[in-house]
Amino acid sequence: MPDGANSPSPTETIHVHDRVVACDGGGGALGHPRVFLRIVEDEVVCPYCSRRYVLEPGSAEAGGH
Repeated sequence: MPDGANSPSPTETIHVHDRVVACDGGGGALGHPRVFLRIVEDEVVCPYCSRRYVLEPGSAEAGGH
C-alpha cells in the first residue's frame, strides 16, 4: 500500500488463517458487494470499507487451490 495522507486508515483489523478472505463490509444490505481478497505478504486492506485482514503467523502456508 502506498505511503501518504491518501491511504485509508483501517476501520477494523481482523486476524485470519487463510490467504483468501471474503469481505462484504458487514451490516447485510448496508455493506458493499462481496469481494475476495488475496493476502500475498501478511495483510490486505479491503478497497471498499478499509477493513484490514492480517494473516496469523504460520497459517495457510500451502495457499489452498
